[in-house]
Amino acid sequence: MGVFTLGDLTTVPASTRPDLLSGPTAAALAAAGVADEIGVVEIDPDVSDTAATQARFGLDAGTLANCVVVSGKREGVERIAACVILATTRADINTVVRKLLDVRKCSFLPMDRAVELTSMEYGGITPIGLPEDWPVYVDSRVDATDVVIIGSGVRRSKLLLPGATLGTLPGIRVVDGLAVDMPTG
Repeated sequence: MGVFTLGDLTTVPASTRPDLLSGPTAAALAAAGVADEIGVVEIDPDVSDTAATQARFGLDAGTLANCVVVSGKREGVERIAACVILATTRADINTVVRKLLDVRKCSFLPMDRAVELTSMEYGGITPIGLPEDWPVYVDSRVDATDVVIIGSGVRRSKLLLPGATLGTLPGIRVVDGLAVDMPTG
């Protein structure tokens, strides 16, 4: 298991290459008992960003998912969450995520804070291995994707897994309508 081919990418089981994962991601995969079922592939860190990955490896944008970290405050207490959405969409942070977090206003966490709090590299942040007290919301379209590409916690690799597998991992909640389609130009 854990071997997927998508575009020009072919993975090996994540359990065989923990060196391609952030520490928190490797630990979370092992704790969940799924490191053999999820694939990892080494890539050039210069093509880690979604559009570059898509172009370099001949991928359909509907197979790439982004993990964004958002925050808001309620009664002076910061609430942080992660949202996983397909690259063809954007997180509805002003309505859906704001309501899920039960805050008045929600915004993207600044890059430096996201990197510090996740112990992951910017451009590689993944929903697997985030702080346990953060809710992780996955758009239902990600959950319905046969094989989805997500970060690995580092820029030099990507994880590939069935979208439905992501939705079953500890601390992850699948949400209908978490994302909206990107406007077409």
